[in-house]
Amino acid sequence: MPQGGRPDGALADLAGRRDALRQAVGLPGADPGSLVDAALTELDGAIDALSVALTAAPVDRGDAPPDGLPGSAERRLLHAAFQRTPAALFLLEQDSTIRRANDRAAALLGFPAGYATGKPLTSFVDLPFRAALQTQLAAVARTGEDRKANCRVLTSTGPLDATLTAAAVELPGDPPLFMVTVAPVGADSDVAARREAGPAGAATATATIEDAADPAITAMTKRLDMVTSVTRLLLDNSTFSEAVTLQRCARLLAGELADWVIIDIDRGGQLRRQFAAGLRDGQADKLVRAARSVDPDPESAPWQVHSTGKSVLLAHADDPSVLGTGPGGTPLLMTLGATSLICVPISDGSTGYGTLTLARQAANGPFSVADLGLAEDLGQHLANAIRVDRMFRRKSEAAESLQASLMPASLPAVPWLEFAAAYIGAQQWQETSGDFYDVFPASDGWAIAIGDVCGKGQDAAAMTAAARHSIRALAHVHDSPEDVLSAANQVLLAGDYGERFVTASLAFLRQRDDRVQVRLGGCGHPGPALVRADGRVEILEADGMPLGLFDGSEASKLEVELRRGDVLFFYTDGVTEARSPDLAFFEDRLADELASVAGGSAAETVHAVQELVTTFSDGDLRDDVTMLAVRVIP
Repeated sequence: MPQGGRPDGALADLAGRRDALRQAVGLPGADPGSLVDAALTELDGAIDALSVALTAAPVDRGDAPPDGLPGSAERRLLHAAFQRTPAALFLLEQDSTIRRANDRAAALLGFPAGYATGKPLTSFVDLPFRAALQTQLAAVARTGEDRKANCRVLTSTGPLDATLTAAAVELPGDPPLFMVTVAPVGADSDVAARREAGPAGAATATATIEDAADPAITAMTKRLDMVTSVTRLLLDNSTFSEAVTLQRCARLLAGELADWVIIDIDRGGQLRRQFAAGLRDGQADKLVRAARSVDPDPESAPWQVHSTGKSVLLAHADDPSVLGTGPGGTPLLMTLGATSLICVPISDGSTGYGTLTLARQAANGPFSVADLGLAEDLGQHLANAIRVDRMFRRKSEAAESLQASLMPASLPAVPWLEFAAAYIGAQQWQETSGDFYDVFPASDGWAIAIGDVCGKGQDAAAMTAAARHSIRALAHVHDSPEDVLSAANQVLLAGDYGERFVTASLAFLRQRDDRVQVRLGGCGHPGPALVRADGRVEILEADGMPLGLFDGSEASKLEVELRRGDVLFFYTDGVTEARSPDLAFFEDRLADELASVAGGSAAETVHAVQELVTTFSDGDLRDDVTMLAVRVIP
């Protein structure tokens, strides 16, 4: 039992070390020999503790050190000897926290001596070896005997295989401290010697360094390339999908900047795991699924970073619970085998959308302050992309709702008529279309209206809605299509629509015995096509001035008669002006294509023309396409 320790505290420490050893067994790169040795050491400790409890006799820890402390001269001598000893030495507190690190230890790690002070020694040891090291340190405190542990030390340039030797240091009146010596083994000893020797040693180990690139410049160039790649990816997000944006960005960063990338997004005030990515192999896929399956808990780094808006850099992550626990209860940091961590907010400065977490395994070295700056820039870029995606999605949803309001939700069922319609938005436009159509009762029959407003966007949509609803309302007041359109012209002139105008076509259909009488009125809109059941096709002429331009302009008028099986096909100029890759117009083919589908239903006619127009233009529609067909039921 440690000096001054409590039995219940020692038992809790033993249980914690046991759990750590159990978790370390499943980690990649775990050393079975070290873990078995550590387990046997814990068993020895348990036996010793049990023996003490049974005999109620204190453990003989040898003669107590003499009272008194060395004088100042001796103290300076001891300090100098510790600092200049030609071996890497660490002086540890009982909880394994580093109190002092000598010059050789600092050179071995590749960090200033002050950097290690206050950190647990295990934070500089690779994950699979930490549990065994804790066990050996506990054995030193319990028995007072020296202990050795083979492990992998994390340095600024990567992991280093080494043997750690721990010994107890007794001080009068204080709990014992630990003195730990780190000795590189095998080929790593030469590497460590050159690193500890400093610039002179590095010069002798390398034939020439004049042609070597400056590491700082290389790192800076790599970071600039990364920012450029992410920026290009975000600007090329043609889908305007937040999920796709995050997924692509995570995959780009994984392997380039970090071994693991985790993105958590705020959903309704709760931080939810959105995406995780790692190196692409079978084992990584399994670990990625494990990371994705758990949301961050309130004690984890992502949650704290999102709450405070402040980034976290853990060059040597000593707390394995910093990312929360995985599906099996093992800390997620240990499951991923990560030893260095960066977590930054995804924020545009005013709104926090979530967090970006980067994790590295020991082989790739720890993150630096420069990596933190890069991650913070990437977090801001991601936030801007999310803001644009969400803004675009809201605008797109509003445009779709507005577009839907410009056309009837469904076409009416009429015993003697059959209706069908279709709308295809232009590929190069994302704003609300100016096309509209309507079918409604009028007088003693039915009315069909179709039109197109000059321009796009909300202003054009407002004029489109005014045109559609005024035509529908005025059709109950006037008996002829041309009178309805003339009255609608006055309504639009009274509105403040600038230089916009509307082309429109209106038809009144009345049943007369076995035929249908059609009265047509047009205001600058393409005339409908009359498709006879026997295959004859006539493109009806249109005239008249568009609505909303001049006071007193008159609509054209025309009367036709439909027989059973005949189709009257209405369309906007998006049909006739559709162009092929060789710049031919579909208008030249419209009559022939309609003749090929003569005798078919209204739905078949609309579907056939829709397919033909899309194929003809190779999918590149430059204007919205609206079609409506009415057929006299045989």
